[in-house]
Amino acid sequence: MNRRFVLPVVLILLAVCAAIAAFAYFGNKSDEPLPPEILSTTPITSETQDDTQAELANNTTSQSQTTANTATHTGFAPLAQLPFFVEDEDKIPDLSKKRIEFSYGVAKDSKPHQISVDAQKFFDAKGYKAFAYDAKSSGKRLYLTFDTGYENGVTAGILDTLRDKKVPAAFFSTLHHVKTAPDLIARMITEGHIVGNHSVSHPDFTAISRKKMIEEIQGYDNYLRVNFGYTAPFFRFPEGAYSEDALHLVQTLGYTSAFWSVSWADWDVNAQRGKQAAFDTITARLHPGAVIMLHSVSTDNAGALGDIIDWARAQGYEFYGLDDGF
Repeated sequence: MNRRFVLPVVLILLAVCAAIAAFAYFGNKSDEPLPPEILSTTPITSETQDDTQAELANNTTSQSQTTANTATHTGFAPLAQLPFFVEDEDKIPDLSKKRIEFSYGVAKDSKPHQISVDAQKFFDAKGYKAFAYDAKSSGKRLYLTFDTGYENGVTAGILDTLRDKKVPAAFFSTLHHVKTAPDLIARMITEGHIVGNHSVSHPDFTAISRKKMIEEIQGYDNYLRVNFGYTAPFFRFPEGAYSEDALHLVQTLGYTSAFWSVSWADWDVNAQRGKQAAFDTITARLHPGAVIMLHSVSTDNAGALGDIIDWARAQGYEFYGLDDGF
């Protein structure tokens, strides 16, 4: 080979090798398993259980007030991980494990559907920390929430609208979304929204053991604590499927279960119907105290969100964060 070509070839090969090495280290971070300490097997004793519940109940966002910390995506100092909760089997109540598929009914005439009313009465009568809508506050309150299982390229636009309209929201994310879109999750947190717990892998909570439920909830929470310096006391059951046994466990861990009273068929990215359909459907179902559940993958929702907010405010509604109502 001509010598004048040797050096450029060597430099190119070195650059390629460096790029491959960088990709091997950085390129697949989202697929790494949880660090072992995220699912610590150190038990929470009966003496510390109440402290754990109090921490969640009293902190929508627990974060350090120190200067930016490069160890987390938010710049907040990492929070202490919660040890794995080990139940005293003798104290577990004998509650029904029958699967309940949450239903909300289609609200109209500015009133929640009777199905939502009955669901809230059931939660209240049984003493569960759970809500379908705000049945206690006066005034025309709305609570906006999103389920965010994965990214479809529209969440940033949703956040832009919320910022511009000064509306708080809650995003219930799975660990997949948290790990694959950390910049978006960090933005939700730093812009004042709630990032709620939607579990590690989105399983049917009526088909898994209580131990597995704990792993799903605490695995997600501890990942947020370590990597975002954040925790929040709200949990949403995957697919809205729950049992009394599962409700009790979620409450035992210090969480409030967040259901909803307004939603629509928006989750299928291949069956979007346009922003006008989203606007017409959602605005027709609003009622005082409504908890709105939308999916952040919907281009219809993203396109209509600003108009929905403006219309609701013109009707006298005000938007509140979950921590201001529940």
